[in-house]
Amino acid sequence: MKSFIVTVLVALFFFLALIFGARNEQVVTISYFVAQGEFRLPVVLAVVFLSGFIISWFFAVYHIAKLKLALRTVNKKNAHLEAKLVGDSTPKEVDA
Repeated sequence: MKSFIVTVLVALFFFLALIFGARNEQVVTISYFVAQGEFRLPVVLAVVFLSGFIISWFFAVYHIAKLKLALRTVNKKNAHLEAKLVGDSTPKEVDA
């Protein structure tokens, strides 16, 4: 449910950015370190929104993968300790 709400919010923000961009056909000047360029406002908004979304997605995937790896390690240790407690010589494999 939480991921559904987040997806709806992201889609809503993207839709609002598209509406704002469609109503503003102004040309904006973007200054880089060594150059500058003139772009239409909807293009700038779309590029900034998409790049921010992709960067956030990479960070989220990294942290989720790290947590899943830690959970898998803890589950394997738990299975090994349970097997040791029971007296079984071979620990059972546990998939997380």
